[in-house]
Amino acid sequence: MANVKNPLIFVVEDNQIYNKLVVSYLKTNKFTRVESYLSGEDALNNMNKNPDIIIQDYLLEGMTGIEVLIKAKKTNPNVEFIFLSGQDSIDIAINSMKYGAYDYIVKDQMALQKMVNKIHKINSVTELVTSNKRYKVGVILFFVGLSILIIVTLFLAIMYPQIFGM
Repeated sequence: MANVKNPLIFVVEDNQIYNKLVVSYLKTNKFTRVESYLSGEDALNNMNKNPDIIIQDYLLEGMTGIEVLIKAKKTNPNVEFIFLSGQDSIDIAINSMKYGAYDYIVKDQMALQKMVNKIHKINSVTELVTSNKRYKVGVILFFVGLSILIIVTLFLAIMYPQIFGM
């Protein structure tokens, strides 16, 4: 994720009113990098912008959310998907997760708050993964540096034994 604190979020919802509601809710929750699309095709045509998160309806005009997910993951495998759908079916939810969705939220009175909570969880996990990578690089660099120091010291001890009192 390029920007953990303020990820680029695509909202893909063919219902214009609900689309504006989701975008507005995200912006009131301090997510300022939000782009709105009314179709899966439009969102896919803009994948070159490398969104961090895509929030989308399951049933879209022209293609299903699963089709958008599969095509988007080919372009950007790290993008996270949150389905925000009126389809209250456990089979659809499981199928979405099977194809790589982060979560499936059924549209209800708490859906938007659940969505924001999921975005915060995605951000937390991404931050943790980034921190772990930095830690691993630091540890590796420490041991590489230590190894070089030992090798140089051994080389000097062999080449100039008088310095080391041998």
